[in-house]
Amino acid sequence: MRKGGVIREYAESIIIAVLIALFIRAFIVQAFKIPSGSMEPTLLIGDHLLVNKFIYGIKLPFVKRKFLVFKHPQRGDVIVFIFPRDKEKDFIKRVVGTPGDTVEIRRKKIYINGKRWDDPYGVYRDPEVTGLVPRDNFGPVVVPQGHVFVMGDNRDRSYDSRFWGFVPIDQIKGKAMILYWSWNSNSKSLLGKIRFNRIGRLIH
Repeated sequence: MRKGGVIREYAESIIIAVLIALFIRAFIVQAFKIPSGSMEPTLLIGDHLLVNKFIYGIKLPFVKRKFLVFKHPQRGDVIVFIFPRDKEKDFIKRVVGTPGDTVEIRRKKIYINGKRWDDPYGVYRDPEVTGLVPRDNFGPVVVPQGHVFVMGDNRDRSYDSRFWGFVPIDQIKGKAMILYWSWNSNSKSLLGKIRFNRIGRLIH
């Protein structure tokens, strides 16, 4: 085989591999890193996760509507989305209210459609219940069609829909699936930095 033929074969293989990787990243799965503690204890700073990008539908470039929608965001889903106030940033939170829901918070307790929601995910680390609005008391508000209301699991330390509003469903990038890596930068030992017990954990 001529040298030029070998180079061409390698080049074609690399181009195909890059195109496949770009396709997977754009439409199937994407990796994200957790930079803050707003989702603790579910997600820790230094967690690396994979996000299912097609479960809520595939969004083509320059097209507003999504195609092949397998399911709609449900209460309890952990989602990655484009931050409404800064399109350059991605946020990760949990869906609390879906389209048409009335969401209200009274003294840190969440009410959905007038009924107390037995919140299985939220953690409140500040024992004091104050008159702080919107952290401890919020709403009621009705979630508009085509939007969701989200909150961080670390309820007292999360910048979420209580402060900046609803997330358009067409701005959701996907649903968090699994942790593939976790790194504790505060540990003094090299082995201690790797959170082996978190690797491979499904995200609920």
